[in-house]
Amino acid sequence: MIIRRILPSLLLLAATSAQAQIYRCTDATGHKEYTDRKKGSNCVALDLPAAAIPAPPPREGATRARPPAAAAAATPSSFPRVNSAEQRARDADRRQILADELNAETQKLGELRREFNNGEPERRGDERNYAKYQERVASLRDSIARSEQNVEALKREIANIR
Repeated sequence: MIIRRILPSLLLLAATSAQAQIYRCTDATGHKEYTDRKKGSNCVALDLPAAAIPAPPPREGATRARPPAAAAAATPSSFPRVNSAEQRARDADRRQILADELNAETQKLGELRREFNNGEPERRGDERNYAKYQERVASLRDSIARSEQNVEALKREIANIR
């Protein structure tokens, strides 16, 4: 299991450095370890040509470089096409869904602001402890900020629809 996690990194290391040598070492129990240091007589140097090493998959959340404009414009002939009327209908549906979400989020934001009451919400009966009240005020403040961000994001999405 550890080998599966370490091997791609080691292969990438081998591809990036021409002087790097990778060894496969086997211990007494038969477990294999890939390393860049020879750890004894039970290690075998691997001959890994740089061209044969595949690129590692991109990490989750990593940004990818955009292809050149000419490469981006070329689409395979087998790629499914949607006619313009169908695309307009899809865009209209998307716009309506986003508008509904925006309305719901705007209503939620209004309710949160009313409850927040400019930083002085009414104390509840279960909030005899002032720290508990302050915790609710902070939670309301965070909820308002998050809701405002959601409203702005929805507005940007609606503006991006063609």
